[in-house]
Amino acid sequence: MVQTRKYALLALTAALLLGALILSSAPGSSASSSARASEDPKGETKVYAKPDPDELREKLTPLQWNVTQEEGTEPPFRNEYWDNKEAGIYVDLVSGEPLFSSLEKYKSGTGWPSFWKPLEPEHIVEKVDRKLFLKRTEVRSKNGDSHLGHVFEDGPEPTGLRYCMNSAAMRFIPVAELEAEGYGEYLKLFKE
Repeated sequence: MVQTRKYALLALTAALLLGALILSSAPGSSASSSARASEDPKGETKVYAKPDPDELREKLTPLQWNVTQEEGTEPPFRNEYWDNKEAGIYVDLVSGEPLFSSLEKYKSGTGWPSFWKPLEPEHIVEKVDRKLFLKRTEVRSKNGDSHLGHVFEDGPEPTGLRYCMNSAAMRFIPVAELEAEGYGEYLKLFKE
Protein backbone atom coordinates (compact mmCIF):
# COMPACT_ATOMS: atom_id res chain seq x y z
CA MET A 1 0.00 0.00 0.00
CA VAL A 2 2.80 2.41 0.93
CA GLN A 3 4.65 1.52 -2.28
CA THR A 4 1.50 2.25 -4.38
CA ARG A 5 1.03 5.66 -2.73
CA LYS A 6 4.70 6.46 -3.34
CA TYR A 7 4.35 5.72 -7.08
CA ALA A 8 1.07 7.63 -7.25
CA LEU A 9 2.73 10.64 -5.61
CA LEU A 10 5.65 10.44 -8.05
CA ALA A 11 3.26 10.21 -11.01
CA LEU A 12 1.26 13.19 -9.73
CA THR A 13 4.43 15.26 -9.22
CA ALA A 14 5.64 14.40 -12.72
CA ALA A 15 2.24 15.33 -14.21
CA LEU A 16 2.22 18.66 -12.37
CA LEU A 17 5.75 19.48 -13.51
CA LEU A 18 4.90 18.57 -17.09
CA GLY A 19 1.77 20.71 -16.95
CA ALA A 20 3.74 23.68 -15.61
CA LEU A 21 6.30 23.25 -18.37
CA ILE A 22 3.61 23.17 -21.06
CA LEU A 23 1.86 26.24 -19.64
CA SER A 24 5.10 28.22 -19.35
CA SER A 25 5.88 27.65 -23.04
CA ALA A 26 2.36 28.34 -24.30
CA PRO A 27 1.79 31.36 -26.58
CA GLY A 28 0.93 34.43 -24.56
CA SER A 29 2.64 33.24 -21.41
CA SER A 30 5.34 35.44 -19.93
CA ALA A 31 7.96 32.80 -20.65
CA SER A 32 7.32 32.96 -24.39
CA SER A 33 6.62 36.66 -24.75
CA SER A 34 8.03 38.12 -27.94
CA ALA A 35 9.24 41.27 -26.16
CA ARG A 36 12.54 40.71 -24.43
CA ALA A 37 14.99 43.14 -22.96
CA SER A 38 18.66 42.94 -23.87
CA GLU A 39 21.53 44.83 -22.38
CA ASP A 40 23.66 46.69 -24.92
CA PRO A 41 27.45 47.10 -24.61
CA LYS A 42 26.96 50.32 -22.60
CA GLY A 43 24.89 48.43 -20.04
CA GLU A 44 21.68 50.15 -21.15
CA THR A 45 18.55 48.05 -21.60
CA LYS A 46 16.95 47.91 -25.04
CA VAL A 47 13.75 46.06 -25.83
CA TYR A 48 13.57 44.10 -29.07
CA ALA A 49 10.08 42.84 -29.80
CA LYS A 50 8.20 41.09 -32.57
CA PRO A 51 5.14 43.13 -33.62
CA ASP A 52 1.75 41.45 -33.72
CA PRO A 53 1.06 39.49 -36.94
CA ASP A 54 -1.30 42.09 -38.48
CA GLU A 55 1.18 44.93 -37.95
CA LEU A 56 4.01 42.75 -39.22
CA ARG A 57 2.11 41.78 -42.38
CA GLU A 58 1.58 45.48 -43.15
CA LYS A 59 5.25 46.28 -42.53
CA LEU A 60 6.84 43.49 -44.58
CA THR A 61 6.88 42.91 -48.32
CA PRO A 62 5.60 39.51 -49.52
CA LEU A 63 9.22 38.30 -49.93
CA GLN A 64 10.21 39.51 -46.45
CA TRP A 65 7.14 37.80 -44.95
CA ASN A 66 7.92 34.56 -46.80
CA VAL A 67 11.53 34.53 -45.65
CA THR A 68 11.12 35.64 -42.03
CA GLN A 69 7.76 34.08 -41.14
CA GLU A 70 7.50 31.07 -43.47
CA GLU A 71 11.18 30.06 -43.58
CA GLY A 72 11.53 30.87 -47.26
CA THR A 73 14.72 31.59 -49.18
CA GLU A 74 15.34 34.52 -51.51
CA PRO A 75 17.13 34.01 -54.84
CA PRO A 76 20.93 34.06 -54.80
CA PHE A 77 22.71 36.98 -56.48
CA ARG A 78 19.37 38.82 -56.77
CA ASN A 79 19.04 40.17 -53.27
CA GLU A 80 19.90 43.45 -51.64
CA TYR A 81 23.02 42.69 -49.58
CA TRP A 82 24.83 39.76 -51.22
CA ASP A 83 27.47 42.12 -52.65
CA ASN A 84 27.18 45.02 -50.19
CA LYS A 85 30.65 46.26 -49.29
CA GLU A 86 29.60 49.28 -47.20
CA ALA A 87 30.62 49.43 -43.52
CA GLY A 88 27.85 49.02 -40.98
CA ILE A 89 25.69 46.50 -39.14
CA TYR A 90 22.83 44.22 -40.09
CA VAL A 91 19.80 44.06 -37.78
CA ASP A 92 16.73 41.82 -37.70
CA LEU A 93 14.11 43.36 -39.97
CA VAL A 94 11.34 42.33 -37.57
CA SER A 95 12.69 43.25 -34.12
CA GLY A 96 15.69 45.49 -34.82
CA GLU A 97 18.08 43.38 -32.77
CA PRO A 98 21.72 43.64 -33.94
CA LEU A 99 22.86 40.47 -35.72
CA PHE A 100 25.95 40.89 -37.91
CA SER A 101 28.65 43.40 -38.81
CA SER A 102 30.24 44.19 -42.17
CA LEU A 103 33.58 43.56 -40.45
CA GLU A 104 32.79 39.82 -40.38
CA LYS A 105 31.12 39.70 -43.81
CA TYR A 106 32.96 37.94 -46.60
CA LYS A 107 32.43 36.94 -50.21
CA SER A 108 31.39 33.28 -50.07
CA GLY A 109 30.44 32.93 -53.73
CA THR A 110 26.97 31.66 -52.77
CA GLY A 111 25.02 34.78 -53.76
CA TRP A 112 23.78 35.46 -50.22
CA PRO A 113 25.33 37.70 -47.55
CA SER A 114 27.72 35.54 -45.54
CA PHE A 115 29.42 36.19 -42.21
CA TRP A 116 31.97 34.19 -40.24
CA LYS A 117 30.51 35.18 -36.86
CA PRO A 118 27.53 37.07 -35.41
CA LEU A 119 27.89 40.56 -33.99
CA GLU A 120 25.77 39.64 -30.96
CA PRO A 121 25.69 35.84 -30.49
CA GLU A 122 23.01 36.14 -27.81
CA HIS A 123 20.60 37.47 -30.47
CA ILE A 124 21.01 34.30 -32.56
CA VAL A 125 19.18 31.01 -32.06
CA GLU A 126 20.25 27.88 -33.90
CA LYS A 127 17.80 25.05 -34.58
CA VAL A 128 18.08 21.72 -36.36
CA ASP A 129 16.40 21.89 -39.78
CA ARG A 130 15.63 18.61 -41.55
CA LYS A 131 13.86 20.09 -44.57
CA LEU A 132 15.17 19.27 -48.04
CA PHE A 133 16.13 15.80 -46.83
CA LEU A 134 19.30 17.06 -45.14
CA LYS A 135 20.23 17.98 -41.62
CA ARG A 136 21.10 21.68 -41.53
CA THR A 137 21.34 24.31 -38.81
CA GLU A 138 18.73 27.04 -39.15
CA VAL A 139 19.55 30.50 -37.81
CA ARG A 140 16.76 32.59 -36.25
CA SER A 141 16.71 35.88 -34.40
CA LYS A 142 16.12 35.39 -30.69
CA ASN A 143 13.58 38.13 -30.04
CA GLY A 144 11.95 38.53 -33.46
CA ASP A 145 11.91 34.77 -34.08
CA SER A 146 12.70 35.57 -37.72
CA HIS A 147 14.10 32.92 -40.01
CA LEU A 148 17.43 34.43 -41.11
CA GLY A 149 19.14 31.60 -43.00
CA HIS A 150 21.49 28.75 -42.12
CA VAL A 151 24.98 28.25 -40.70
CA PHE A 152 27.44 25.85 -42.29
CA GLU A 153 30.85 24.58 -41.24
CA ASP A 154 32.64 25.59 -44.45
CA GLY A 155 33.53 29.18 -43.64
CA PRO A 156 36.86 30.96 -43.22
CA GLU A 157 39.08 31.05 -40.16
CA PRO A 158 39.02 31.83 -37.31
CA THR A 159 35.59 30.21 -36.80
CA GLY A 160 35.26 27.97 -39.85
CA LEU A 161 31.59 29.00 -39.98
CA ARG A 162 29.50 30.48 -42.79
CA TYR A 163 26.36 32.25 -41.63
CA CYS A 164 24.50 32.30 -44.94
CA MET A 165 21.72 34.85 -44.45
CA ASN A 166 18.77 36.17 -46.43
CA SER A 167 18.93 39.88 -47.21
CA ALA A 168 15.13 39.95 -46.95
CA ALA A 169 15.39 39.13 -43.22
CA MET A 170 17.74 41.99 -42.36
CA ARG A 171 18.08 45.76 -42.50
CA PHE A 172 21.50 47.28 -43.11
CA ILE A 173 22.50 50.36 -41.12
CA PRO A 174 25.55 52.20 -42.50
CA VAL A 175 28.17 53.48 -40.05
CA ALA A 176 27.14 57.10 -40.75
CA GLU A 177 23.58 56.32 -39.54
CA LEU A 178 24.34 54.15 -36.48
CA GLU A 179 23.95 56.96 -33.92
CA ALA A 180 20.75 58.33 -35.47
CA GLU A 181 19.21 54.83 -35.68
CA GLY A 182 19.96 54.05 -32.01
CA TYR A 183 22.99 51.81 -32.55
CA GLY A 184 25.70 54.32 -31.62
CA GLU A 185 27.39 51.84 -29.27
CA TYR A 186 28.69 50.00 -32.36
CA LEU A 187 30.55 53.03 -33.78
CA LYS A 188 33.69 52.05 -31.84
CA LEU A 189 33.97 48.88 -33.94
CA PHE A 190 34.60 50.95 -37.07
CA LYS A 191 37.03 53.51 -35.59
CA GLU A 192 40.12 51.30 -35.91
